[in-house]
Amino acid sequence: MPMKLIRFLLFPVALIYDLVTRIRNYFFDVGFLKSTSFPIPTLVVGNLSVGGTGKTPQIEYLIRLLKEKYKIAILSRGYKRKTEGFVLVDESHIAEDVGDEPLQYFKKFSNLTVAVDANRVNGIQQLIAKKSPEIILLDDAYQHRKVKAGFYILLTKYNDLYTDDFILPTGNLRESKTGAKRANIILVTKCPINLSEIEKNKIVKHLNTSNGQKVFFTSIAYSEKLKGSESIALTELVNFQVLLITGIANPNPLLEFLSEKNIRFKHLKFADHHPFSDLEIKNIEEEFVKIKSDKKLILTTEKDFVRLSEKVKRLSYLEIKTQFLFNADDSFNEIILSQKK
Repeated sequence: MPMKLIRFLLFPVALIYDLVTRIRNYFFDVGFLKSTSFPIPTLVVGNLSVGGTGKTPQIEYLIRLLKEKYKIAILSRGYKRKTEGFVLVDESHIAEDVGDEPLQYFKKFSNLTVAVDANRVNGIQQLIAKKSPEIILLDDAYQHRKVKAGFYILLTKYNDLYTDDFILPTGNLRESKTGAKRANIILVTKCPINLSEIEKNKIVKHLNTSNGQKVFFTSIAYSEKLKGSESIALTELVNFQVLLITGIANPNPLLEFLSEKNIRFKHLKFADHHPFSDLEIKNIEEEFVKIKSDKKLILTTEKDFVRLSEKVKRLSYLEIKTQFLFNADDSFNEIILSQKK
């Protein structure tokens, strides 16, 4: 049965889910359910939809902006980790212990505190007690209403705006689109680099913002050099046969980017945060052997590299960064930095 038809048939379930999440949010809004606030700045980066909006590069943008000025900590739930409770990430951990994204933050940035805890209130309390951070960034905690954060950044994809979506399971929204009202900033992510002012204004109007919400537009910027086992310039990649491995929610921007660069690749696609089995690793290696070229490599995303680097030889990745459009980065930075004043 086609997925679209299945989602349509589940419409009554979506209506029930919508009602439940609306009631839950109302109880938090009126104080019937308790939200805990904290004496230090807490910034949430999240979305209304499931996966693939670009939270990881946005968190990294904030880390770069803040880490030289303040003692910051990152708190995540550690999606699909095998451990439980509060865990401070250290050198001994692997992705299965703490999740791929938290481990990526820890390995990428020096002097950074990273922790995981599904109970965000407890996680923040533990961080304050053990590490005394000056700012805490909460990764993917937009629906975690038990924490009353000081600032909310809501991400929505350019080609899949939350205003055009519907509640799960018929659509991809975790809660009603009215939940966007909690955001201080809305980031439209994964925009084309040549987005026009006219289209930008149309999107802002379509988002129907309120209460002085600021809207910014960002794009994905890929590094000019591969990292990992093959440290070559991106321009040299056209001379290689590439086996591309992805385990992310939406690999399409990467596929389009490689195609635009005339890079030849075979794509092996896995689910987001996929835990690669020994058999799958063996199959990847066999696919690589099948490539009859002296110049070949295995390419993956930075998030997948964290999970695969100990298992796959000759593995490289392309780093990505958030790039603000319309020269709006200074304005965004000023708003974020003002949260510490």
